[in-house]
Amino acid sequence: MSDATKVDILISGGTVITMGEGTKKDIVIDDGVVAISGGAISFVGRRDTEKDKFSAGKDIDARGCVVMPGFINGHTHAAMSLFRGISDDLPLEMWLHNYIFPAESKNLTADFVYWGTKLACVEMLLGGITTFCDMYLFEDAAAKATKEMGMRGVLGEVLYNFPSPNYGPLEEGFAYTEQFIQKWRGDLLITPAVEPHALDTCSPELLVRAKEIARKYNTPYIVHVAETRENIDHVMKNYGKSSFEYLDGLGVLDGRFIADHAVWINEREIEIMRERGVTVVTNPESNMKLVSGHAPIHRYLERGVVVGLGTDGCASNNNLDILAEMDTLAKLHKIYDHDPTHLDALTVLRLATRSGAHALRLGEEVGTLAVGKKADIIIIDFNKPHLTPVYDYFSHLVYAAIASDVRDVIVNGEILVKDRELLLADTGEIMAKGRELARRVKKTLE
Repeated sequence: MSDATKVDILISGGTVITMGEGTKKDIVIDDGVVAISGGAISFVGRRDTEKDKFSAGKDIDARGCVVMPGFINGHTHAAMSLFRGISDDLPLEMWLHNYIFPAESKNLTADFVYWGTKLACVEMLLGGITTFCDMYLFEDAAAKATKEMGMRGVLGEVLYNFPSPNYGPLEEGFAYTEQFIQKWRGDLLITPAVEPHALDTCSPELLVRAKEIARKYNTPYIVHVAETRENIDHVMKNYGKSSFEYLDGLGVLDGRFIADHAVWINEREIEIMRERGVTVVTNPESNMKLVSGHAPIHRYLERGVVVGLGTDGCASNNNLDILAEMDTLAKLHKIYDHDPTHLDALTVLRLATRSGAHALRLGEEVGTLAVGKKADIIIIDFNKPHLTPVYDYFSHLVYAAIASDVRDVIVNGEILVKDRELLLADTGEIMAKGRELARRVKKTLE
């Protein structure tokens, strides 16, 4: 029709779940429409409204499907997809220092990280993840891979006291971090961050210097905090304080601080986190597998601390499946809290979308379906036996849906997955390269 509004992509006929504020009823639109123009959402509503008069470059039929914001993987080490399964069933400290750090020192190159990140991106995209937060080495190669795959990423080079396989001595790590930020800031998909490893692998001087860089460029500042009892024992023994009391004394806590794991935390620390605007990313499956413990998510949410959800890396999980992570998170906290009402399905789904975006300081851009937000959208096929019938979409998404139910994925207005086929990448080539690199890793383990 001549007076139709022209849009790039029109998704229609599905059940739209906006993940905005309000109750379940407030954020579900039956027989909905989502219009995309210039990489952003230009309309969200019912198909039978008068405003639903569009002429689209591409029409996507979502009948029988759920249309919702893409999932946010708040913490991972993407290139560790190439270390999946090499050292399982061990405590964290032994796993990290006796196996992972040595394997990295013998195998890591920019090429290794590039292909490992691409392999991770394939897995994440096919599981509906549109944004991830990465902490690893050779992060410029990771950023290049992420950009080529069309994903959105918050990425930073890990910093620690000992020499790195990438930059060598720590002073060069600070220089690399600044160069990385200068190169990627302002990019449409890549958000650079400053990322000291942890409190037991980073000196006070490192943490303060890294924070100065983060403040200089106004970037996220991301650290593993209180992941294990050994972590908090180290801080107490060396500094006489709990983890967040120690960090607060260093002056590094503010609204750009993102704490990964935050398992062993007391009530005073939660108050410090709330006061300083610290956000948390919880990684339940990795914490379970390494017997690190479980984070007090219900207490965080009660006190107003923003929480996101992550998978951690493939070497400690061993997958990048955020749907499985949601299911685990909900059930784990019900049994630990002895309360079946804790972490209900809607709350958990928000951790993987809206709240997860806010945890990474991307809440103004992604995490909900709203006019003006970036068009990071997934379509989940509910025409499956295990998703039939439907009484509650949120229950199904958290407790019944699986990664292979994700049909289509759009990031920044570009279709990356259509009918479970990646459009911008050769999956076979990426997997073949992964197998080739794994053969080299095996030789170093013999």
